[in-house]
Amino acid sequence: MNPPGLREDFRKILIVKPSSFGDVIHGLPVLQALSTRFPGARIHWVVARAFASILEDHPLIDRLWVMDKDSWKRPGRLAGTFLELKRLRRGLRDEKFDLVIDLQGLFRSAMIVSFAGARESVGFKSAREGAPAFYKYRVETEPELHAVEKNLLIARFLGCETSEPRFPLPRLGEVPRIAKDLGRYAVIAPSAATLVKRWPAEHFARLAALLPFPSVIVAGRGDAEPGNEIARLSGGRAVSLAGKTSLKELGALIGGAQFVVTCDSGPMHLASALGVPAFSIFGPTSPVRTGPYGSIHTVIRLEIPCSPCYTRKPCADWRCMRDITPEKVLEAIAAKGF
Repeated sequence: MNPPGLREDFRKILIVKPSSFGDVIHGLPVLQALSTRFPGARIHWVVARAFASILEDHPLIDRLWVMDKDSWKRPGRLAGTFLELKRLRRGLRDEKFDLVIDLQGLFRSAMIVSFAGARESVGFKSAREGAPAFYKYRVETEPELHAVEKNLLIARFLGCETSEPRFPLPRLGEVPRIAKDLGRYAVIAPSAATLVKRWPAEHFARLAALLPFPSVIVAGRGDAEPGNEIARLSGGRAVSLAGKTSLKELGALIGGAQFVVTCDSGPMHLASALGVPAFSIFGPTSPVRTGPYGSIHTVIRLEIPCSPCYTRKPCADWRCMRDITPEKVLEAIAAKGF
């Protein structure tokens, strides 16, 4: 049952979760729970342009609102940003949403909540940058809670069943021919949003040379060169598709893999959503909060006092990542029967 005073007949719902890639994946169980709890509702989603393609043609999403949030930070685009925000506000108001849910919890996402002008709005009490002031209902959370479980608190607040979280994805692309020709393969995803979360490239290359299957390296366009370098150093045991796949093709590639080796990254969360075992290398971030979701996955980290520290830049003593050896990761993979 919904909280006292909260409607139970929502016909049009807006989810605000623009970024990042992994965060968008973390929001999918809420989408599933809402569609089950309110089967007649039309659900819209606000997403950043860089991650929109993973949600395109989603059977549970009636409309995607794509925002070019990265350009909002550029002083030279101030006039264009103002016009975009004005159009976004007008468009959202015209939809007359019954309920807006902010899963991002920042000033920018809360501003979008205010644009929609819905009578009912829900967000996290712990949201940052003054965002809670924009919500009618504020849901309590705990610091050491996985992002998926945190999002599901809002779904539960709305009366949704959340005991068996599901990650509904739209139809993905095709596995690239070069991967199909390998037969059984692993995926290596060496990139991460910040440098401090990345395992050294030479470690990835050494691991690729040791793995029982050939590997396919994936990364965004900006990390194509490091991906190619890992393939070159692997002694012919890896091929690089870094910078060459769309997000849906990435999903298909991961979905066909035996397992994924990655850092704390978007592909790790996509592997979780697809039920593909992820071997995830963690140092400065917390696997409790943002690790791979589910019991089939393995986190590899060193038990040192300063980890996790949540820093965004590599420190002088970056041993939390550097000192995890390829052999240690290989041992974890072998222990799962690969």
